[in-house]
Amino acid sequence: MATVFTAAEPSGPHTDVVRREIRAAAVVLAAVVVVSAVAGVVWAYLAPTERLLVVEPDRGAVLSGESAHQFDAVAVFVLIGIVTGLLTAAAAWRWRRVRGPILLAGLLLGSLVGAFTMSLVGEAAAELLYPRPHQPPVDSIVELAPTMRAWPAFIAQPLTAAVVMVVLIALSVADDLGSGQYRPFGGGKPRRSMLAPGPYGSAISYGPYGGPGANSGTAQAFGPGPYEGAGPIGPPR
Repeated sequence: MATVFTAAEPSGPHTDVVRREIRAAAVVLAAVVVVSAVAGVVWAYLAPTERLLVVEPDRGAVLSGESAHQFDAVAVFVLIGIVTGLLTAAAAWRWRRVRGPILLAGLLLGSLVGAFTMSLVGEAAAELLYPRPHQPPVDSIVELAPTMRAWPAFIAQPLTAAVVMVVLIALSVADDLGSGQYRPFGGGKPRRSMLAPGPYGSAISYGPYGGPGANSGTAQAFGPGPYEGAGPIGPPR
């Protein structure tokens, strides 16, 4: 029986596949940034404000417990970033034809840019929702718009997107992830070629003693067996 071997394809990226995946990655990047901007508006509505009591003109005192809202605003930002990263990664994975490292790079870059966009858009929207009054009267209470000053919170969205993609890739049972490309930058399914069997019916090697075709050489190397060269075995005369 003939033995099946895999034939290697010519190395090098496929230009048409790479271009198609770059365009798809750019679309994913732009879509993630747009979704993140919308998430910034959602954050502006959900993040709590910080209330101050005006004690003097242009001076205020923070009310009891209001300073904790700065942490609350960051926590809400992180949670929204996690949800955004989860949804965008799942949506990008649905684009089966362009699954691969280029799409992953576009998703991660878009998530990182999107986190900054969510912060900028969110703070701008919060300023519109809670405008700072000009010269508020003494003993009045004013609300300050939430701000994002915790820079480490920006990694929540790209980190979530990366984890989701890794999990989806690990759960995929297809070698090509369903894209039809078996190499990182394009390539079809490896071709298979048939190798003619050896003189004894097989070209498979079995350890240091070779295949069945090497039995004669093995016998010569180790010499005759205990019964080789002797006469017929039978009862003594």
